[in-house]
Amino acid sequence: MAQETATQDQAAQAGPDDKTAVAAELPDGLEGAPRRWAMLSIALGVGMASLDTAIANTALPGIAAQLHATPAASVWIVNVYQLAMIATLLPLAALGEVVGYKRVAVGGLALFTLASLACALAWSLPSLIVARLFQGVGGAAIMGVNTALLRTVFPARMLGRGFGFNSLVVAVSFAVGPTAASLILASASWEWLFGINVIPGIFAFFIARRTLPASRLSGHRMDRVAMLYNVGAFALLILFLGDCAHQESWQRLVPEAIAAAILFALLLRREAGHPAPMLPVDLLRRPLFALSAMTAICTFATQSLAFVSLPFYFETTLGRSPVETGFLMTPWAVMVAIMAPVAGRLSDRYSPGALGGIGLALLSAGMLTLLTLPAGADAFDIGWRMALCGVGFGFFQAPNLKAIMGSAPPSRAGGASGTVAVSRLLGQGSGAALVAYCFTVAGAHGASYALAAGAGCAAVASIASFSRLAVAKQAF
Repeated sequence: MAQETATQDQAAQAGPDDKTAVAAELPDGLEGAPRRWAMLSIALGVGMASLDTAIANTALPGIAAQLHATPAASVWIVNVYQLAMIATLLPLAALGEVVGYKRVAVGGLALFTLASLACALAWSLPSLIVARLFQGVGGAAIMGVNTALLRTVFPARMLGRGFGFNSLVVAVSFAVGPTAASLILASASWEWLFGINVIPGIFAFFIARRTLPASRLSGHRMDRVAMLYNVGAFALLILFLGDCAHQESWQRLVPEAIAAAILFALLLRREAGHPAPMLPVDLLRRPLFALSAMTAICTFATQSLAFVSLPFYFETTLGRSPVETGFLMTPWAVMVAIMAPVAGRLSDRYSPGALGGIGLALLSAGMLTLLTLPAGADAFDIGWRMALCGVGFGFFQAPNLKAIMGSAPPSRAGGASGTVAVSRLLGQGSGAALVAYCFTVAGAHGASYALAAGAGCAAVASIASFSRLAVAKQAF
């Protein structure tokens, strides 16, 4: 362990001229107990950041009442976390290439844990919103580099297993978020939704400091102006999508769209010719990488469309109680937990394009079968359809992660890791916005429209995944 720590310090302090020599000394992953401890720290961080993406939704009415806030104002408790995450993901992923993924991850764990404590101690809505802002930045630091860290933790021959485990943590954390919130609120106050992160966060912080390995440093410097352009562009993009879903006036939508477009244009111009741009256009020029990112966005849009609309579908259309709805959502998460590690192992042997395409075809079919449920459907009729969706989703994620990370050079692992997280959040945000739009347009039938849209997104993602087979052949 002392030798490993010395190597990390040497990598962190190396200048541009001797980074190549340090990189050559870095081992190909970890073995045995060090790898298990490192994965535990990554899993705890990723699990907390993913869980907090949705866990506060359930408690919004109670929080608003206790803090004497309006329902409209309380929505910022959720929005500011998502905005902070997606606006800072790529800059923090780029920072990982400059100073090392370990430093960014450890710093993110520290900030996320302190911000969680601040959320639990918040005395007013503004104080809670500010704490959630910092919690989102900490979550972005964790999520922005976690996939790149897997390349340093797992040997190349076992990367599929690492991606499978990571996919399991992300998918299950997002899926069980509403149920976990309900269980916490059943026995404790809303403050514990955030306070529950403190002990695991401290534990993950100290494990990460001791066990996460060093990574290769790029030698580039951070461009602060580009960082500001990136933050503003993505924040305005998410605001624009949300306002479109709620059919805000054109006087609000047009300025948001124009400002976002201008900032993206300034960002692209600023980083033109940069060997490692913050917005990874160099990677998106690679067909395999671009198709994998598109597949991820469409698939996470499907997941969000399902998980936001299904509670309304079960309770309004099928007449189920909220308690029954929680149990009926469970088969999806269970099957993801079973299939994600299996798909990860298979991705070490078979094409991610084929594995992802098959899984997403199953996901699309599962969403369509949910639309055919009769009004008096029993738990088994609903359960096997949810399980089919879970199998399809679980079969997609790990192979797609491997395709994204494998199609990027090692020196751009940070940019690729950031793209993974941004694709996930863009998909989830777009899916939630589509659900809101469906309810705005179709009223009581909005849930059915959202499920149909989810099936369509999954079908598009399946086609994109299968098309990677032809792209891969052309590369050889």
